Formats: sequence, structure tokens, C-alpha cells
Amino acid sequence: MGCRACEIACAVEHSVSKSIYGAVLEKPRPKPRIRVLPVDLFYVPMRCQHCKDAPCLRVCPTKAISRSDEGYVILNPLKCIGCLMCTLACPFGHPRYDPETNVVIKCDFCIDRLREGKLPACVEACPTGALRFGRLEEFLTEVAEEKARELLSGAAVPGVVVTKPVELPRPPEEARGVPLIKKMYSPASWGGKS
Repeated sequence: MGCRACEIACAVEHSVSKSIYGAVLEKPRPKPRIRVLPVDLFYVPMRCQHCKDAPCLRVCPTKAISRSDEGYVILNPLKCIGCLMCTLACPFGHPRYDPETNVVIKCDFCIDRLREGKLPACVEACPTGALRFGRLEEFLTEVAEEKARELLSGAAVPGVVVTKPVELPRPPEEARGVPLIKKMYSPASWGGKS
């Protein structure tokens, strides 16, 4: 859809005021930690993958990037010196340098919200449900159950109709082949000649 509601919600969540009305007046203006990129005909939300073996975490010389108790890769902006090593190491291009603050910013999965039992701001703001949060196993189970319900109800895929082939009676042998083609084109004429 490309509405970028996730970007706005992320920027507001990482603002001082935590208000959309106050965030636009803040200096420096809060930046989203998620980006929505157009790819062909689709819009793809890109955020930190919180890698199990995070290369950004390994290369940070000041240990500004660490792993939380929950397993998320988070950045402490007070320790960041803006050396950009993490931006070079990340295969997804996620940590981004903010020239206004001279430090790197990256997704922290709204760890404070998660600790309060809330969803990350980007997931909560997504009007289409394109962004989800949870364990992969839960999503796979949910998708499998949904597909099974669709198959049982006969509505497996919208816009696709499953039909049973019907065999039409075949014309007799003499009505097929070259005589049939001659018969099909006999009333046609080109240039006024028939």
C-alpha cells in the first residue's frame, strides 16, 4: 500500500514528546527506524532483522550495539561515536547514520513497548496487517489453519475458480479434419470473389 504509517509511528515512538503533534516541532526531528522502499510494484518495509549472529554487534568498537535480555539487537546512542562500522557490516543496510545527531540509528523493536506488553509501534500502526510481530511457528500455524478453512469452504483463492472438466461429444469422424476446415471457410470471400 505504501502509506508509510509505520514510518510515522516509529518516528513518533522515538520522539521526546511521544506525540505526533509535538514530534514535528522537535529539534532534531525524530527519525523512523523503519523504511518503506518501493520495489517494482510493491512497497517493502525494511527494518533491522535482529540477526542471531549480528555483524553490526561484532564490529562496534565502543560496544554501543548490544543484545537485550529478550534477544533484540539494540543501540545505545550515548556510546555511539558515529564511526559507521555497523552500517558497513550490516548485510541489510539497516543501521543508518543521522548527520543531525552524529550517531547511528537502528530499529530496537520498540523494546520499552514490548516490556509493557504492547506491540512495536510500526506493527500497531499498520492498517493492512502487512507488518506482524511474533514467533514464526505461530504464523505458520495460523496460515496453515486459514488455508485449511479456505479449502474446506471452497474459497481457496479469491479470483480463482476450480472447475470440473466436461467432455463434450465429439463430431463424427467425417466432420473432422480438412473437410471441416473447408466448410468453416467456404462462406468467406476476399476481393469480392466467392
